Amino acid sequence: MIERIHLKVILSVEVYGSMTAAARELCVTQSALSHTMRKLEENIGTEIWRREGRSLKLTPAGKYLLNIANRVLPLLDHAEDKVKQISLGKKGTLRVGMECHPCYQWLLNIVSPFLRSWPDVDVDVKQKFKFGGVGALLDYEIDLLVTPDPFYKSGLTFEPVFDYEQVLVVADSHTLASRPYVQAEDLRDQVLLTYPVETDRLDIYSKFLTPAGVVPKHHKTIETTEILLQMVACERGVAALPRWLCEEYSSKLPISVVQLGAYGLPKQIFLGTRESDTDIEYLSAFVETAKSIQAPVLKTPLKKPD
Repeated sequence: MIERIHLKVILSVEVYGSMTAAARELCVTQSALSHTMRKLEENIGTEIWRREGRSLKLTPAGKYLLNIANRVLPLLDHAEDKVKQISLGKKGTLRVGMECHPCYQWLLNIVSPFLRSWPDVDVDVKQKFKFGGVGALLDYEIDLLVTPDPFYKSGLTFEPVFDYEQVLVVADSHTLASRPYVQAEDLRDQVLLTYPVETDRLDIYSKFLTPAGVVPKHHKTIETTEILLQMVACERGVAALPRWLCEEYSSKLPISVVQLGAYGLPKQIFLGTRESDTDIEYLSAFVETAKSIQAPVLKTPLKKPD
């Protein structure tokens, strides 16, 4: 029977390079560890490692078990933590994953009142913008996912927490700044600045440019909001961002916002959680806090079709 200790040994040998180092890390003797793994090999009828010189190389069976260890051990660790948290009632750590670059500023407005209301709960924000958020949620790497693009899957639930408008942000001196709105064709000769996200996940492409068959002159990626907006203000390019975020910076930088299309580009931010976690009080409280804290009110309403 494959047990947790077997997976921990396989992972430790892979990480630390030898049976001796793994034994030291696991606080057992090397002989006890070797005996444990020999018994496993006898039970499953195949070797886990083959010795090459002084090194241990995983067999195909060992590689398979290493893959299982990488997935199962974090899940078991998380399960133990959650059971402890449940037994303590209102204590724990809420791990928040971000799939929305500009939402970090909004999230800070939620974290502060939440921490005051839940003094025994910590918040850990993981800004791994290129990671698969849904996969991380299913694999228990995070407890809550902030995303503008929910991917509905069995066992998960996504709840909208606020509405916003995606707009084009340009320098005050830009020729497009005086327009009531822009069409996709207006961006054909522009340098488009975006966060480092795949183009098929960028609304400016998927919902505006690509349906019109338009490709901007150049596409450059920038990691941080502040630098991106500084580039826009210096007429190094244009960008598509939430209106509320642009308005936060409009008093500091010479930038203007222009509506995307005649009817605008409305969006929503969703919080994704596991259905099995609905009875965790502080998780539900965080979602309710998020609903109560909206982004700044739009200064210019969206244009509606006649």
